[in-house]
Amino acid sequence: LLCTLDGGNVTQTTFAQTVSESGALAAQAGGRRGGHWFSTNPDKAWGEKFFLAYLPYFFALNYSKQLMGWMNVGTFWHITQNLALLLPLIVIPAVLRPAATGRAWWDNYAVKMVLWMFAYNFVVTYFGCEYFFDVLGMVYYFPQVSVSLDSALVGSGAQVIPIGMYFNAPACFVVYHTIAVLMMRRARTIEVGALKPVLTVVTVVAVAYLMAFLETRLVATDANKPYFWYQDLGWMLKYGSIFYACYFLPSFPMVFRLEEKAGDRWALSRVVFEALAAAAIVLVLIDFATHFMRQA
Repeated sequence: LLCTLDGGNVTQTTFAQTVSESGALAAQAGGRRGGHWFSTNPDKAWGEKFFLAYLPYFFALNYSKQLMGWMNVGTFWHITQNLALLLPLIVIPAVLRPAATGRAWWDNYAVKMVLWMFAYNFVVTYFGCEYFFDVLGMVYYFPQVSVSLDSALVGSGAQVIPIGMYFNAPACFVVYHTIAVLMMRRARTIEVGALKPVLTVVTVVAVAYLMAFLETRLVATDANKPYFWYQDLGWMLKYGSIFYACYFLPSFPMVFRLEEKAGDRWALSRVVFEALAAAAIVLVLIDFATHFMRQA
């Protein structure tokens, strides 16, 4: 609206403000039509950018483990190197965010994301690795690691899960799920009309398969082979990646909900319960998928 002053004359200042505000609104609308990557929740957006900034450290440490032969270590160093991968994801936000948000160290998206992944990965590692051993032909060989933890009833029991894997997996999955959440948000905020649900589903499925395939290809290397390998890598990449993608089909959309809207503040109990629900769905999916994998 234009305001009139001094006998009906429109001031130049008011007109300029109106034009500026209209331009800003148009730009925002255009941005919404084009979609966006980061959350409208400032705390979550900070966490997502932090996780992306963590990527060079993540790749550098994992590459160093392969290059320096750090896979073949005793229990203490096995746990230490995996904690070195995970702890920065907790400690850095816990130190930096309280001053910015005025909340407790644990009451921020980044810490809750790591908690979500830890709860989720505990279940899918404890039970799910047995499927990787017996269905997909994955092999762990850590002769110097004396502490392990795995299911008493699920699986053949021919292999065990080294304790450090319970710290390694959440760090990896924070990276995978952050990338997936960004891709899903972009798909959900692009104006494509009635195709939006289809685009979202396609994005989840495609990113799930991509993450499964890339992890297998990048981790099952010659440098790691004395300690980690697949009995038939070609089969694993072709068919096993579909099986592994079942881990992500429930978890991607469920973790997307975590404090997605501005002002959202989830209780830690809700974070854990939702993660455990996702893990339960995964166990059903991979058990069902096993029927087909044995025929592939």
